[in-house]
Amino acid sequence: MLVDEVNMDLVTLENRVTELERQLADRVSPLPPAVNDLKHDVERFRHKLETTRHLSWLNCYKELPPTCRRLQYRRRSDAKQKVVREQFLQICEDAISEEVVQCLRLSSFDSMQWSDEELLALLYFMFSDLGLIEMFKLDLVTLRNFLFQVYKNYNEVPFHNFRHCFCVAQMMYAMCIKSDLVRRIGGHEVLILLVSCICHDLDHPGYNNIYQINARTELALRYNDISPLENHHCSIAFRILELDECNIFKHMTSEEFKLVREGIIRCILATDMARHNEILAQFRDSVQQGFDEYNKTHVNLLCMVLIKVADISNEARPMDVAEPWLDRLLQEFFAQSDAEKMEGLPVTPFMDRDKITKPSSQCSFIGFVLLPLFEALGELLTELIPMMVEPVRSALEYYRRLNEAHHKNSLADASGNGSSGPPSPTKHVLKSQSSYSVRKTSITFSQHPDEEDEDMITDVSTEDEETVTEVAVSEKTLKFKISTESSRYIMPMVAPV
Repeated sequence: MLVDEVNMDLVTLENRVTELERQLADRVSPLPPAVNDLKHDVERFRHKLETTRHLSWLNCYKELPPTCRRLQYRRRSDAKQKVVREQFLQICEDAISEEVVQCLRLSSFDSMQWSDEELLALLYFMFSDLGLIEMFKLDLVTLRNFLFQVYKNYNEVPFHNFRHCFCVAQMMYAMCIKSDLVRRIGGHEVLILLVSCICHDLDHPGYNNIYQINARTELALRYNDISPLENHHCSIAFRILELDECNIFKHMTSEEFKLVREGIIRCILATDMARHNEILAQFRDSVQQGFDEYNKTHVNLLCMVLIKVADISNEARPMDVAEPWLDRLLQEFFAQSDAEKMEGLPVTPFMDRDKITKPSSQCSFIGFVLLPLFEALGELLTELIPMMVEPVRSALEYYRRLNEAHHKNSLADASGNGSSGPPSPTKHVLKSQSSYSVRKTSITFSQHPDEEDEDMITDVSTEDEETVTEVAVSEKTLKFKISTESSRYIMPMVAPV
């Protein structure tokens, strides 16, 4: 049943009540109390229909025009959240074994092996292990409340969910330990980085900025097409911090909080892939000039690169850890392109299930986007090269060989040799086994068992849609918006890019 139909029925009911009132007024005076009660019930129902955001009580939903349709947000049930909270608080009282600590500091850590409450406890531990609790006098109860409230505000979408937030935070934690970032750039910056990682995809609907802008969703309208999702993630983060019981920064001075707030906003906005080339170019310049750890601009650029690296760091993990995440990401991509086709929107090329393959999309993304970023960071923080850069090079080589095998099999298929079909190329192409995944099996809480040129990006032809990256599409979307908005009264001689 649609809301419009309910409204029509409600109007009919109101007309009938008015007619009944008129007939009774001719015969009975005063009117029976039941008539006034009925009018009151109808008015109360109309008010609830018009003002209640979610209409699950009516078993129907408000239908908006296709260009403004809201996405279905999927949250965990209250019962599930209650259980997770109780177990999280219990685990926080337990010590974490040294074996878990050492594994948590590795890029091979596999979050899929751990429950939600255990991941929350590990996030809590990261603050302690980095010395942030003591350094900033963080209240332990408030920190636990903050982490749980963040957990509640992640949607159950395939990729951009709470577990992804943990993976990003865990990789940031591992890089902080490996590079001794607390000493090099200071505790404030590390606190900003860890909190930013935890909050960087809050309330993500599973459809990216390109969809938000093309579909003119509420978020795109609210933020004028400028990083709508990232602005939304920031907004949700600070709404949580507005809650007194969750405000981990409440002991800071107003000046300290201002700096922390600016840093968190800067870091989360940096995760918008439309700004990728801009941030990378500025960071490279700072390194070439001679990176100065006392230069605030240089440190800000480093922090933006660090969170970007952490956000797209799955390919630095072993294949058996990374590939399930790739499958989840493709699941989100395909769902978005399906929605774009149904709604008559431009179909995002690298998300079209009919035009990409996993190997081709990975070759493009790793070669043009991921590896140049990781190598730029490795040039400054050389101790991260074995942990971050070398596994990504290995992943690129793996997907290149896989892509070649796929094309060879496609050519063999097209030749019509009469065979029943080539075997899957994945059976013959193996990734380097230089790293191993850290699984839960034998590690528990001790008291609670259980080189491509980056400039090539802008030269990628849209005719070969398999190779188009998110950076290229995001940048072109942004440039198109800027172009059309800045030349409102000028007829362009050529189509904007």
